[in-house]
Amino acid sequence: MVVFALRRLGSSIASVLGVSLLVFFFLHLVPGDPVDNLAGGEATPEQRAELEACMGLDKPLPAQLGRFFVHIADGSLGRQCPDPKGDKPPVLSLIAEVMPYTAELAVGGIVVALLLALPLGVVAAVRRGTPVDAAASMVSLAGISLPTMWIGPMLIFIFYVKLAWLPGPGEADAPLALLLPSIVVGTHLMAMLARMTRSSLVEVLGEDYVRTARAKGLAPAVVVVKHGLRNALLPVLTIVGLQFGSLLAGATITESVFARPGIGTLLVDAIRTRNYPVVQGCVLVVAVVVVGVNLATDLAYGLADPRIRRS
Repeated sequence: MVVFALRRLGSSIASVLGVSLLVFFFLHLVPGDPVDNLAGGEATPEQRAELEACMGLDKPLPAQLGRFFVHIADGSLGRQCPDPKGDKPPVLSLIAEVMPYTAELAVGGIVVALLLALPLGVVAAVRRGTPVDAAASMVSLAGISLPTMWIGPMLIFIFYVKLAWLPGPGEADAPLALLLPSIVVGTHLMAMLARMTRSSLVEVLGEDYVRTARAKGLAPAVVVVKHGLRNALLPVLTIVGLQFGSLLAGATITESVFARPGIGTLLVDAIRTRNYPVVQGCVLVVAVVVVGVNLATDLAYGLADPRIRRS
């Protein structure tokens, strides 16, 4: 297990390093001058020079790359330079301000998805080939087909504009403000998890030990839940772990629809203005989060199934 963990850790570090290098070089391949986007047309030459120095653009490319890794080592991830007259806070502090909002949205989306997907998948598996199975498949298909940019505004129109039951856009700190965004995020994930639960449970219910449990006279619910669902959840939980990492990277569309702060919104704004330090810092944090969650999922899988350790 130690060798397996070290091998996975090494590949994870290499992945994060590779992503960081790609983002650094791709940003410099984008045409245009980032100073023009950030400083504006009214900036004086002195202000432009100060902004270039803040972003490190006054140095050759190898020196900029070395500066990037120095900022990673000191934990600041660079400095935000939106205005040559303003403060230059560390990029890490900007990410730390919005990361809790993204994390709570990711957790909320996972909870909603599991609450919807597990019962739907179990019912579809137990009643496979029946109209109930077909209806569950239609619900799953609708969940993954309806676009987020449509579901979000519809929920806002119904529960905020018409019924006034829940907070609307821009009220991220209000009570129950997380409910509607979590439903939007969880709806898409629910469809995938429901289909995975169904297919995995159908396969498990055909195993010999499940037939033995039924032959012993155990209640159908005990057979399905204790002997079937417990063994069918391993691939489902793997998907949950992988998707949780993706959600932590930022549900950008949902954050935009509900005017929520988050790392996805921060990254999109930085890309639009070509704020190099913020883009590089956000992508690095996203890569670390996604790779870290995937690493934890791999290790958990290795603990659960010794055969995985030899792969």
